[in-house]
Amino acid sequence: MTLEIHDSATKTQAVFEPRTPGEVGIYLCGATVQGSPHIGHLRSALAFDVLARWLTRSGYRVTTVRNVTDIDDKILAKSKEAGWQWWAWAYRFEQEFSAAYRALGVLPPTYEPRATGHITDMIELIGQIIDAGHAYVGDPGNVYFDVSSLPDYGSLTRQSVKNMTVDENDAEQDKRNPHDFALWKAPKEGEPESASWDSPWGRGRPGWHIECSAMAGRYLGDEFDIHGGGIDLRFPHHENEQAQSHAAGRGFAKYWMHNAWVTVDGEKMSKSLGNSLVVSEILKTVSAPILRFALTTVHYRSTVAYSPTTLSEASSNWERLSGFLSRAAETVGEADSDAVAAVTADDMPKEFREAMDDDLNVSAAMAVIHDHVTKANVALGARDDVAVSEAQITIRAMLDVLGLDPRSDQWRHASENSHDAALDVLVQEVLAQRTQARADKNWELADRLRDTLTEAGIIVEDGADGVRWHVKEN
Repeated sequence: MTLEIHDSATKTQAVFEPRTPGEVGIYLCGATVQGSPHIGHLRSALAFDVLARWLTRSGYRVTTVRNVTDIDDKILAKSKEAGWQWWAWAYRFEQEFSAAYRALGVLPPTYEPRATGHITDMIELIGQIIDAGHAYVGDPGNVYFDVSSLPDYGSLTRQSVKNMTVDENDAEQDKRNPHDFALWKAPKEGEPESASWDSPWGRGRPGWHIECSAMAGRYLGDEFDIHGGGIDLRFPHHENEQAQSHAAGRGFAKYWMHNAWVTVDGEKMSKSLGNSLVVSEILKTVSAPILRFALTTVHYRSTVAYSPTTLSEASSNWERLSGFLSRAAETVGEADSDAVAAVTADDMPKEFREAMDDDLNVSAAMAVIHDHVTKANVALGARDDVAVSEAQITIRAMLDVLGLDPRSDQWRHASENSHDAALDVLVQEVLAQRTQARADKNWELADRLRDTLTEAGIIVEDGADGVRWHVKEN
């Protein structure tokens, strides 16, 4: 079986055939850096991280492009309200997104271009669209795409223009048609001069959609293999990206893939939940591999139902997998990392390959992994070291496809941090009891609690600035 993916444009599952044999180009809509990243943002990044990992294991040379939109209406409005320079505001949250990607083990893209770094590419593309008769100049600084000029407009989302919704916030008077959309926008009153650029049509800044068309073309060429993003971007963003590119004579994406969103208590994520779903806040109480497990092991086209139950199940599964690999390493030695990295898709169990080639069916793939862990535990109990050694490599390679290898550098370090955090919680609880015992002048209990820590290898030091502890060195 070869890889099949669900093409959002045709709504069919198609055999994946790259434009260039052995190579794959992927464009993923990245962050608009107006605020902190939440789990909905990371859902998309993780889904396409798995795709890139599987394609790489399948022998393809993968080029991934994930853009950063660092100029738009919301960035300008929020930075002004906060009293920040708009570019400083954007950079702040770009760094937060980067930290969240790293924390959850998302592989870095081949290229991560910023919109503001590609203004000349956008101006060039807009000029091509105007020359082709698919765009017009409105008031100074405004250029609009003429949707009526392109016969295949609406083909991505399979809807006619008359049935399309119109953004009431984008109802400029110089439009010919309410469905037309901005390619280039004149500055609004009160916006900083630094947020606009000179162009043949007047000073302004790019429309949202033109950014991705220009950057995809710059890094992947006029035609590329896969365009990905959240399902909420299909219209109008992706529809308009495709229209712009087709209007300029570019083939653009051969396949479209869209991930579903995250729900909380059965409802789609909303701003009313405040900071509760911001990644950095969640990671204060949930370990990173468990959060990744919860967001990754649901099929990318299915909704992730985020809840305490989801996290609890992810934690149990993670402990089972990491527990086996820890016992295996203690019994037969750590698997060679190069050997794990060298495992190709063809080397993996047939059932796992079939699951991943079936539109990245991660749920079925996880079932295969659990089955192999069950058999490997039997081999571990029987002290069949050869079987355990082989299983260790195979299981780690399969888990790495999902970015969930507990013995990888990413998660071994995270596990060590989580162990330290867990130990600190326990020690602090004993120290709190000891402090209370001393306050009650119960010296016998205070000494007994200290002796308990000492026996566990915990050295307690009382000082003028409080109590400190550390693990006794061997």
